[in-house]
Amino acid sequence: MLRTLLKNTKVVNENSIFETDVLLDGDFIARIDANITADNAEVIDLNGDYLLPGVIDDQVHFREPGLTHKGTIATESRAALAGGITTFMEQPNTNPQTTTIEKLEEKFSIAGRDAYANYSFLFGGTNDNLEELKRLDKNACSGVKLFLGSSTGNMLVDDEAVLENIFRNTEMVISTHCEDEGTIRANMAKYQKIYGDAIPIALHPIIRSEEACYLSSSKAIALAKKTGARLHVFHLSTGIETELFTNAIPLEEKKITSEVCIHHLWFSDEDYAEKGTLIKWNPAVKTTTDREKLWEALLDDRIDVIATDHAPHTIEEKDNLYTKAPSGGPLVQHALLAMLQKEKEGKIGFEKLVEKMCHNPAKLFDIDRRGFIREGYYADLVQVNRDSQNVVKKSNILYKCGWSPFEGTTFESKVVRTFINGHLGYENGSFSSEKKAKRLTFNR
Repeated sequence: MLRTLLKNTKVVNENSIFETDVLLDGDFIARIDANITADNAEVIDLNGDYLLPGVIDDQVHFREPGLTHKGTIATESRAALAGGITTFMEQPNTNPQTTTIEKLEEKFSIAGRDAYANYSFLFGGTNDNLEELKRLDKNACSGVKLFLGSSTGNMLVDDEAVLENIFRNTEMVISTHCEDEGTIRANMAKYQKIYGDAIPIALHPIIRSEEACYLSSSKAIALAKKTGARLHVFHLSTGIETELFTNAIPLEEKKITSEVCIHHLWFSDEDYAEKGTLIKWNPAVKTTTDREKLWEALLDDRIDVIATDHAPHTIEEKDNLYTKAPSGGPLVQHALLAMLQKEKEGKIGFEKLVEKMCHNPAKLFDIDRRGFIREGYYADLVQVNRDSQNVVKKSNILYKCGWSPFEGTTFESKVVRTFINGHLGYENGSFSSEKKAKRLTFNR
């Protein structure tokens, strides 16, 4: 069995940073201690670099099956591994949609063959698949996804009786995309009357407005409180929504949790002039004040998780009039680097970054033995050099779509190596020929 001894590193884990050695034995972390010696182990000197738990991204769209001209489980998980993401949870709005147990297992089959990173999937709730959802074992996948506002691949759940039945009939985490569809449609009609299809991109956060987000999020939270359901609200984008969440109790005791995505922490409405439809997301990137309120809530623990909502489209699809350009963009390769940049700027502590990107997703979804650097846990690890300039350019972008909203950005950190289940999966631009990813298991 493969044994690897990592020497001369600084581990960032569970609110501390400390110098140590780490011994990997097979899939697992066997020992964490100073000055470890081990027979028959390959020794890798990390040269004083930092070692983090592998990032767990609870929200990605890898586009397979059916939309593979945009991305595949293979291409996007490979980019994720290069970015230090060792685990992903993929969303159900593919083609066909993941709304039956049969289609769910078909996705697991694809990932079992092609994934570079550990994987699970969310099961999509619709207006008419409640009985199928009831048949789903609570440990079968990462959770249930509900679109309470339409997005790419319309899975809108707008029947209130069905919605309440879903909330009452699953023990799994229910993750929601919250935007009020009626509000958005009224705003869209107003501006189409003025501009036709050539609506200025700067109006995107006005159309998919603060009001639309707050109405939907508050409704979902009220329903979760009424039914006792376990609710996780994806991609908060407004300051006012953060007031719906609490930091008065630890994450392990929360029934209602939330997430913020990289783009809502990095960009603001001031960036539409330069980036245009490349930063068209649902929910929309909003004001600088919203961005600051999201940061405040992240740092004071009202927001629990940082994710990407990685959602690639081709550049030809994005280079379109407002009403024709799809929402979403690729992020998994650069998400950790972006947050490390914010850490360098003093916006977030290193330990807090690891808590939000590694520890908390593992806790929130009850993932078995991942998200921490602990003896007996799976050896999903990321070596990061904090003094290495890294310019994002077309030649080093790994997404199938071939572009990034960060193109031209210089990051001051680098992912040197990524270990997955004890195996060196990525090193300085090169990938192992062996895929060692595993299907996630859960403790529920």
